[in-house]
Amino acid sequence: MLGRTLLAATALVAAFAIPAAAPEADAAVRDTVTLSNNDNGHTVHAHSGDRLSVHLTTVPGKGVKWVWDKPTASSPSVLQRLDGRVLGNGDAVAHFRSAHTGRSDITAHRRCVVTSPGHRCPQLVQSWKVTVEVR
Repeated sequence: MLGRTLLAATALVAAFAIPAAAPEADAAVRDTVTLSNNDNGHTVHAHSGDRLSVHLTTVPGKGVKWVWDKPTASSPSVLQRLDGRVLGNGDAVAHFRSAHTGRSDITAHRRCVVTSPGHRCPQLVQSWKVTVEVR
């Protein structure tokens, strides 16, 4: 009788000690790719389920600074933007999830703003682009 009780207790402890397999959640991230100003013109490879984090920093000049707009994906079905915003200092931040196999560009644009009286900005907009190939 004591043997059966110990066997049952051991089985019960083992059942609680072995963790159940966690269900695959949408939040399961295979990898995170971080992109910055220096990645302009690059192509990156990602897998479905990867996250891409974009942080573009303001570029200062003499009496001016170059500020960003919010990064966007050319193919939202391939890269789903989870959030995106322009910070008060002119930096831009966005997060994407690679949702489907395919190709999408992430683009943003920077423009000049005057920060000191007597200075002028050129009337041009500069583009930033990264091509993402999702496998």
